[in-house]
Amino acid sequence: MSITAERKAALIKEYATKEGDTGSPEVQIAVLSERIVNLTEHFKDHKKDNHSRRGLLKMVSQRRRLLDYVKGKDVSRYQDIIKRLGLRR
Repeated sequence: MSITAERKAALIKEYATKEGDTGSPEVQIAVLSERIVNLTEHFKDHKKDNHSRRGLLKMVSQRRRLLDYVKGKDVSRYQDIIKRLGLRR
């Protein structure tokens, strides 16, 4: 269900805006998106796991808030991050 340290490090390296960046909204959104995908896969086998489902909903809300923040600051950064992650269809 959770992401490995190697995968998280790769995401941080890929989405970092500068060297040593681990807390920018882009990095946080990418890590949350990876966790959301993993939990979604988990629910295909464990349909009645409502405790984890609550955590999933909280993660989706957190990602939405971060995306709204980025959109309010810089629309081009917002468009870039949703395009790179494939969040909108």
